[in-house]
Amino acid sequence: MPRKDSQSKSTIADNADKYELYEESVQCAEAEIDFIEEQFYELRGRHARSLREDFCGTARVCKEWIDRNNKNYAVGVDIDQTVLDWGYKKHFLSLSQRKKTRINLINSDVLEIGNGAHDVICATNFSYWCFSERNVLADYFKSVKGSLKNDGMLILDFYGGHDATKKLREETKYDDFVYIWEQADFNPINNMQLCYIHFKFSDGSKLDRAFTYSWRLWSIKELRELLLESGFSQSYVYWQEWDDDKNEAKSDFTILEKVDSDASWIGYIVALF
Repeated sequence: MPRKDSQSKSTIADNADKYELYEESVQCAEAEIDFIEEQFYELRGRHARSLREDFCGTARVCKEWIDRNNKNYAVGVDIDQTVLDWGYKKHFLSLSQRKKTRINLINSDVLEIGNGAHDVICATNFSYWCFSERNVLADYFKSVKGSLKNDGMLILDFYGGHDATKKLREETKYDDFVYIWEQADFNPINNMQLCYIHFKFSDGSKLDRAFTYSWRLWSIKELRELLLESGFSQSYVYWQEWDDDKNEAKSDFTILEKVDSDASWIGYIVALF
C-alpha cells in the first residue's frame, strides 16, 4: 500500500498574514489623512505638521502622514510590541535615514505616555472603546489634552445605529479573501460588546477570530459630555453622507447636529479647546 503523507498540505489560511489582511480590509489611511488635513486647515487655518496616532497598530496612518509632506512628523503609540515590530518592518525599515527621523513608534499604554505638543492626536477604528469605565476614558481625554498644542485637535471615530447592538455576521468580498465582521454578543446593561474579525479564502480555509474586540459601545452624547468635562471647549460631529442613487455610503463627512436614526451609521468627533 502507498505510504500516507505524514504532513498535511498547508492551506492559504496557514500562510496568511493577519496584519496584511487587516490593512487591506479595515483601514484606508489615505482617506483618514485626507480628513485630518482638511478639517484641521478648515478649523485652525493652518496646516498640521505633528500627528500622534494612539492605538496605532501597524502604524499605517503614521506612514501615510510622513509621506504627505517632508515637514510632517508622526508618533505612533501602541501597547503591543509585536504589531509595532511588524509595522516598522513593513512600512519604515526601508526608508531613508532622514525620513526615519520623522517617525517615532512607542511601545506604551496611551494612559502613560508623557505630554507632548502635537497638532493632531487621533484614536480611530474605535480603539479607545477599550476604556469601558467613564473615569478611565476621562483620564485618557485629559491626557490627550495635555499632549496637544493650544490650537490642537483630537479626532475620534464612532459607529452606532439599530444594527450596532445586534448579533450579526457581515461578509465583504475582496480579490483574494472574504472579510467577516461578527458582532458576537452585546450586554445592554453595561453596553459591553464582543466582536471578531475572521477571514476565509478560496481553498475553503479560514482564519477564525484573527482579531477580537471587547469594548463598550459609547454613544455620541456620552463622548461629547466627557470631552467637555475633560477640558475640551467644543466638539463637532461629522456624519457620513449616503448616496441614495447608488445605495451606498459616500466618502464625505459633514458637520451635523440633527440626523435620522438609521440602522447603522459611522462618523467622526473632532474636539477642540
